[in-house]
Amino acid sequence: MGRTREFDEEAVLKGAMHVFRKHGYQGASIRDLEEATGLKGGSIYHAFGDKAGLFDAAFRHYNRAVLEGRLERFAPPGSGLKGLRELFLSLLHEPDNGSLGCLITNMAVEFGGDVKTHPRVEAALGLLRSTFRSRLGESSNVARDADEAKADRTAVRLLALYQGLLVLIRGGEDKASLRQAIEDEFNQLETLL
Repeated sequence: MGRTREFDEEAVLKGAMHVFRKHGYQGASIRDLEEATGLKGGSIYHAFGDKAGLFDAAFRHYNRAVLEGRLERFAPPGSGLKGLRELFLSLLHEPDNGSLGCLITNMAVEFGGDVKTHPRVEAALGLLRSTFRSRLGESSNVARDADEAKADRTAVRLLALYQGLLVLIRGGEDKASLRQAIEDEFNQLETLL
């Protein structure tokens, strides 16, 4: 019978998530992870197998707590284009002022040179794309029925804008100009759909 975990898994995963957001997978040292999680290296290995296991658990936590939470809050089913606009605008108001960046975006860049992207990155980008596509379909009979290919292309364009915004926010771009870019995109979409 295995020992029960004697730590707050939520707090550990949140700490690890922030380390990976800030330093990336390769740049995150076991020492960084120990400091952020309060666990010693041996405990990390015992609980998660290795650094990759902790990363996978932290990424799963990020997708559930941050990405899915943001989608549920700002662009739930039935919210259409208005929900998407609110979702995009929410990126400009990160609790940590966007200083750590998005784990999905950061890992897409870090793992992007690999033959196959990390499965959690693929799943997160797929969730965003399908959410965008679904909300576009709620906003327009055209997007829903007449031109599936156009709606799919629009969803990919929104995914590129979403990820680009996250990169620019981390890079310190002026948020007023990013807000205007979001407003321009959604104003244009409203006239097209």
